[in-house]
Amino acid sequence: MSAHEIHCRYFSQEDLLGSGCLDVGMAMEAAESAIHAFDQGDVLFPEKIVQIFNDETQERINCLPATFKSRKICGVKWVSVFPPNPIRHGIQNLSAVIILSEIEHGFPIAFMEGTLCSNVRVGTMGAVAAKYLARPDSKSIGFIGAGEQAKMHLIAMKTAVPSLEICRVAAKEGEEERRFESEMRAILPEMKFEMTSGDLGQATSDADIIVTATSAQAPLLKAEWVKPGAFYSHVGGWEDDYGVAKRCDKIVCDDWDTVKHRTQTLSRMYKDGELTDQDIHGNLVDLIAGRKPGRESDDERIYFNAVGLAYVDVAIAIAMFERASEAGMGQDLQVQHEMIFEHARLKDWVRI
Repeated sequence: MSAHEIHCRYFSQEDLLGSGCLDVGMAMEAAESAIHAFDQGDVLFPEKIVQIFNDETQERINCLPATFKSRKICGVKWVSVFPPNPIRHGIQNLSAVIILSEIEHGFPIAFMEGTLCSNVRVGTMGAVAAKYLARPDSKSIGFIGAGEQAKMHLIAMKTAVPSLEICRVAAKEGEEERRFESEMRAILPEMKFEMTSGDLGQATSDADIIVTATSAQAPLLKAEWVKPGAFYSHVGGWEDDYGVAKRCDKIVCDDWDTVKHRTQTLSRMYKDGELTDQDIHGNLVDLIAGRKPGRESDDERIYFNAVGLAYVDVAIAIAMFERASEAGMGQDLQVQHEMIFEHARLKDWVRI
C-alpha cells in the first residue's frame, strides 16, 4: 500500500437499508443531539448554495454543508429537486448524495446515497416535534397527501407515538391511496387503514395527529377540521388556510427565522401581517433544551412547521455511516493510490 493512498467507503441505498438505517429512533437521537450541538455553537453551518435551472418549475440542485467540530467530521448534501419528474418521466423528483470527510487531514471517509437520509430527516423532525407536542395517547393520524414523505412520516410518527392505531389518508388520486395502504400495511400490519377517496375532511377532522405532505400550493387543510388536542405537522409549502395557525394554541418551528423568509403558510401569513414573531411559541431547540414547555394540556391545538436544517441531515448521515460500517456493509472506494507526480507512468499520460 502506498503511503499516499486515500480510501473512503461507498454506501448504496441498499447497503444503508440492509444495515438497519431506516431507524427513526436512531435518527431522532442523532437529530436532537445535533440540534443541541448547534445551540451550543459546536456546528459550522454555512448558507446553502442553490442553483435553479428553471424558474417556472423550480428544477434545482442544492449544496448544503455542515461541520460537527467536536466530532471532527464535515459533511455535505448534494440534492436535486426536479418537480416535473414524476409526471413527465415517471421517476422520483428528489435524489441526493452525501459526502463525509474527517477534518484532521481533510480526507473523505464516506460517499453515500443520500435520498434515504434526506427523507428520513424530514420524517424525523416531525417525530421529534411529536415527542414534545403530540398527546402521548394519540390514537389516530390523518394524512393529506400519500407520497414518499407521507409514508416516511407514518413510520416516524408511529416511532414517536407508539399508541397510534388508525391511519386515514386522502390523496388526489385513488391509486395513490391504494399504493399507500398496500406499502404501509406491509410495514405496519397492526395499523388500521382507512382510505377516503380524496375526502380531506374525513381524513383529518377526527385525527389526533394531522400531517400535510403535498406538492400543492393551496389551502387544503381547514381550521374547522383541527380538533382540540390535535398536533399538526406541516411538511410542504402552502397546505393549510390561515385559520389553522390562528386557531392553534402554540406554533413551533425548527427555525422560525428561516421559515418566515420562505413560502410556507406561516411565511405567507408573516408577509401579509397576519402573524408576528410574538405569535411563535418557540423553536424545537427551545423544547429540547427545556427553555420552553411543549404540550401543557390535552386540549391544546399545536402547529409545527419544519423548513429543513441540513446539519441534521449530516448528523443522521454520520449515524447511518457508523451503523453501516459496523455491519460490514458498503464497498471500499480508492480515491487515489499515489500523489499525482509520484505516478511512474505519468509521462505517458500527460497531454501537452
